[in-house]
Amino acid sequence: MYSFDLIQTFLGWCSVISIGLLLFSALTVMLFRDQVSELHAKIFNLKKEDVFRAYFQYLAQMKILIIVLNIVPYFALLIMN
Repeated sequence: MYSFDLIQTFLGWCSVISIGLLLFSALTVMLFRDQVSELHAKIFNLKKEDVFRAYFQYLAQMKILIIVLNIVPYFALLIMN
């Protein structure tokens, strides 16, 4: 059986990795906005405005999932322990 400490450590590292991926994605979209949006607009046959909206939705949904699936359980175990 797994201990609270092991699961808490696992969730902590999952949070760190997920937040790192979120930051990398956000920086990539901000720094290479025109190049990335043109590429995705061509690949998916979308307008640039729609691509920007999709980026915003992606980043927002990723942030919510990180909070709900990683950070909240981590703090719940921290409180319980």
